[in-house]
Amino acid sequence: MSTTALNDLFRYPIVQAPMAGGASCPELVGAVCEAGALGFLAAGYKTAGSLYQEIKRVRGLTGKPFGVNVFLPQSGPGADPAAVEVYRHQLAGEAGWYETPLGDTDGGRDDGYESKLAILLEDPVPVVSFTFGCPKPETFHAFARAGTYTMVTVTSAEEARTAQAAGADALCVQGVEAGGHQGSYRDDPDEEETGTGLLALVTQVREATALPLVAAGGLMRGAQIAAVLAAGAGAAQLGTAFLVCPESGAHPLHKRALTDPLFQRTALTRAFSGRPARGLVNRFMREHGRYAPAAYPEIHHLTAPLRKAAATAGDAQGMALWAGQGHRLARELPAAELVGVLAAELDTALTDLADPAFRSAS
Repeated sequence: MSTTALNDLFRYPIVQAPMAGGASCPELVGAVCEAGALGFLAAGYKTAGSLYQEIKRVRGLTGKPFGVNVFLPQSGPGADPAAVEVYRHQLAGEAGWYETPLGDTDGGRDDGYESKLAILLEDPVPVVSFTFGCPKPETFHAFARAGTYTMVTVTSAEEARTAQAAGADALCVQGVEAGGHQGSYRDDPDEEETGTGLLALVTQVREATALPLVAAGGLMRGAQIAAVLAAGAGAAQLGTAFLVCPESGAHPLHKRALTDPLFQRTALTRAFSGRPARGLVNRFMREHGRYAPAAYPEIHHLTAPLRKAAATAGDAQGMALWAGQGHRLARELPAAELVGVLAAELDTALTDLADPAFRSAS
């Protein structure tokens, strides 16, 4: 499909990122879509039945196009049981502190992938995106027959070429600045410190493939959206910017932490899930990040009760506070108002860039 097909999905080239864990709830998605951007549900960590119900709720809130993001099953032999057990002992003090048992690491590695695909093919939605890998060509063919536009998250030009060859309609290019999990195909501990910044990555992928691009990673202002459009993207995807909206399903402690001076910076960590993810640096990350093995989703299942207990106790220092590098720029606006502000900022930036006087002055 062409870039025109991608941009036909929305009035403004703004995509609300799918944020697993509850933030991307139907109310946020509906508000974003009604405002002229593209909202995304996150299927990750939900049952297929819960996903079906959320899709129904979105359809009750908007008739505009929206998307659903799906996690690919984790391939390979799985985590080293001994490393997971060592980390379990490392977290024993946390379990005692929060008075909750650690989670069962045998919770499955496929996140109900096939069941979710069945729902999305039986009752198609306008857009489906994939993270943590690239589906098989036959999956893309099936969605094409259903009339669904498909997109794959990529973190390198190599991954982008793989997705193009498999039949994806578009790519979500995720820079290392992005909050939450890095969507790379492989979880290689030797490569976790080699992430590429968004503008450089968009250029690399633009020159490696012919597919439409959605740029993601640390974007919080309309001028930044203009920058990625100038670099070759057809749209920009923002997650952290929408986390603080009243419609967001993020925990109130998470929302407040994004602009709390107590949390000065973000970092990539395996502490909460066993896979590199960017969040606000807090006590849990500092104390346990260095010991966490490459073991996703086993560590995610192991720490889930701790994270829930910390939230219940009102302790942000024990929660996974996912956030992109631009988190201090978050604005507590209703989702529709935020879309409007971003669109106005984008329009101003594009007008300035087109003005010869502006270019000569700069």
